[in-house]
Amino acid sequence: MADRDARCAAFLAAAGWGDAVRRPLPGDASFRRYVRLERKGATAMLMDAPPPMENVRPFLAVARLLHGIGLSAPRIDAADVVAGLLLLEDFGDDTYTRLLAAGADEAALYALAVDVLIAVNRRFAVAPELPSYDEARLLAEAALLVDWYLPAVTGTPADPAVRESYLALWRALLPRAHAVPETLVLRDYHVDNLMRLSGREALASCGLLDFQDAVLGPMSYDLVSLLEDARRDVPAALGAAMRARFLDAFPGLDRDAFDASYAVLGAQRNCKIVGIFTRLSVRDGKPQYLAHIPRLWRLIEQDLRHPDLAPLARWLDRHVPRERRLVPPRRPAA
Repeated sequence: MADRDARCAAFLAAAGWGDAVRRPLPGDASFRRYVRLERKGATAMLMDAPPPMENVRPFLAVARLLHGIGLSAPRIDAADVVAGLLLLEDFGDDTYTRLLAAGADEAALYALAVDVLIAVNRRFAVAPELPSYDEARLLAEAALLVDWYLPAVTGTPADPAVRESYLALWRALLPRAHAVPETLVLRDYHVDNLMRLSGREALASCGLLDFQDAVLGPMSYDLVSLLEDARRDVPAALGAAMRARFLDAFPGLDRDAFDASYAVLGAQRNCKIVGIFTRLSVRDGKPQYLAHIPRLWRLIEQDLRHPDLAPLARWLDRHVPRERRLVPPRRPAA
């Protein structure tokens, strides 16, 4: 840790921020940490993303893509890619999460977020450096439910045959997810990672964070991420209105194909997050995310209403019946 602190200090000194007051921000589920820097009335943000657990190159690449299509990612003022250190523009404290908690106009904030997604779909051109959100990646994510959540609620690892039957269902479903146009998918597009920026107008007033895991994938995914929020209940009427707002921007889009893609990716994403939140508790000693498990099951059950997902609904009813759709017990890391 002392070596890391020394590396950070050297980086900040070289960038002209060596004398800044440092105020660490609360941590999240990753290995990254953020430190607000204050100096002579100015502020900046230090991203400390230690290798090999973290890699800042994707963040830099996606930030350039977003800047190129006129959207507000933090400006990069200095970078030490090898050390995993970035000096970023400070977007302030007005995350959507905080604004909503303080009583801000919910519909206006969500409409702005949806309009940003519309702009992404209209302005983005294919970027070869982006990885594809392909079957292998989506399957590995869906598997987190059987690899982490199921053992946590049953007390035993999933039977290999049960695991394979689950993955076989996803192999059959995932082509429906890809039956819509592909675009830049930010993947963690929800209120914790969106900000309202003062002094900026229209789309530029929406600040974007935590986009380093972006991929090339179905246009439905980020809308699912926004409206099926793992950490926040989105009112049904608001969700329907925002979905309609998005679809109205693309009148030539096959609505049935979009509905199927949205449902499949909603179920996939929510099954993934159930597994991730369980893993954070069991492996990493971070049980606070377990509080969101009931909401995630409600979202999964909502997605399963789409007729294309009936086989998955039957599988879950058999192997994860309602009495097992509960918050896993908190256990220490193995």
